[in-house]
Amino acid sequence: MIYFFISLFLLIGGYAVMSRMAAKTFGADDNIATPVIRLADGVDFVEMPKWRIFFVQFLNIAGLGPIYGAISGALFGPVAFVWIVFGALFIGGMHDYFAAMISLRDDGATFAQSTGKYLGKTMLIIMRIFTLILLVLLATVFIKGPAHILSLRLENHSLLSSSSFWSTIIFGYVMTATLFPIDKITGRITPILGIAFILMPIALLVILIIQNKVAYLPPFSLTNVHFNPVIRIWPMLFITIACGAVSGFHATQSPLMARCIKKESDGRQIFYGAMIAESSVALIWAAAAMTFTGSIEGFSSIMEANGSNPAVVVMAISESWLGQIGILLAILSVVIAPVTSADTALRSARFTLAEVFKLPQQHLKFRLILATPLFVMTFIMLNIDFDKIWRYFAFFNQLLATMTLWTIACYFKQRYNVIAWWPVIAAIFMTSVVMSYILYAPEGLHQSIQMSVILGFMIAFMTTLLFLFYPFQKNVVS
Repeated sequence: MIYFFISLFLLIGGYAVMSRMAAKTFGADDNIATPVIRLADGVDFVEMPKWRIFFVQFLNIAGLGPIYGAISGALFGPVAFVWIVFGALFIGGMHDYFAAMISLRDDGATFAQSTGKYLGKTMLIIMRIFTLILLVLLATVFIKGPAHILSLRLENHSLLSSSSFWSTIIFGYVMTATLFPIDKITGRITPILGIAFILMPIALLVILIIQNKVAYLPPFSLTNVHFNPVIRIWPMLFITIACGAVSGFHATQSPLMARCIKKESDGRQIFYGAMIAESSVALIWAAAAMTFTGSIEGFSSIMEANGSNPAVVVMAISESWLGQIGILLAILSVVIAPVTSADTALRSARFTLAEVFKLPQQHLKFRLILATPLFVMTFIMLNIDFDKIWRYFAFFNQLLATMTLWTIACYFKQRYNVIAWWPVIAAIFMTSVVMSYILYAPEGLHQSIQMSVILGFMIAFMTTLLFLFYPFQKNVVS
């Protein structure tokens, strides 16, 4: 029980220390005019107050990730708490903060564009392709997930119980919000939904404490208790829990808000802070999942019986712990709120295409030209099984996080001619994770766990040598 509270304390206390370390490492300087001051266009470069930017950033990066990922990760047992805490403090927060600040220094460029600047044209093309794949996958997941929850809740109504019906309604909103200026729809409703998104885990935390639900947490152990022995802690846990620990998707979202902040010093609270807030949500949902039946064994049985579908657990916890209020909060925070992540995902994809084709985005006509193929791809993906989409999304998410971490390391090496070991060590770790995963996973190459782990570490080692000894051009940024 005590390890849950220790985890929350470490997140909050660690944020105070690690976020300042990140800001000092980067060298945030309020004397430098931010992109919103120099490049305001009324569409994407729009000045907003810090509190609103925080809520938009928080909701953009959160969505279903820290809920579905945390519930699925809870199947591994208490070891999930270790990954959430240390992943967020040492990798995720730094990843989000540096990605945002590098974009800010590069005039609000997408992180794919920054990757090309520091790693070359080939990596720019690769990063753009992976980014577009991830963003379309994420938009699909964050449309289908809420639609499925609504269909479960309204299963007694013929039309309203159709997941396809709700997917169509949600997709219509996402297309509209993708095309409009960020402050017209997203910037206005997201803070309201952000409050609802925060209220839900707060309510769960109160129940965990007041009703002593935390007493049902299993004894702390690093042992894997997943009902499927094929699902191993290494590397599966580190892919399963992405949002809440480290997520490549965040690198696509941080530049959106980097275009809206008035001074660089705000970045620490907005970007590092939003990551820690998301991790706190993940911790609470993981604890709720492990305890809502009275034992982790009961939770595992429900997940196994329902094909490991987290939506079933979300609705069960909401209704059994919070009643009608819980259902309302679930609809607001787990259904409506993630939809805003879908529209910002496609907004990021649109901006990525705008960089490729050099089309200005002030006019609706050009926004529609770029968004239409994204809408078509998303529509096609909506007809694919959710579980399959989720697994590929999880892999591409962490693959993009790995590439982002190497880009951050290259930024410091090129700009300051130093080896920034913080992002380097994080990049090495994540490289071994994603390579081991794609070699081992059934949806990957399906090799033995021993071979997958060995090759994963070998690839990470060779990537590190390439980073250390490749003759990067020095001081490309003045």
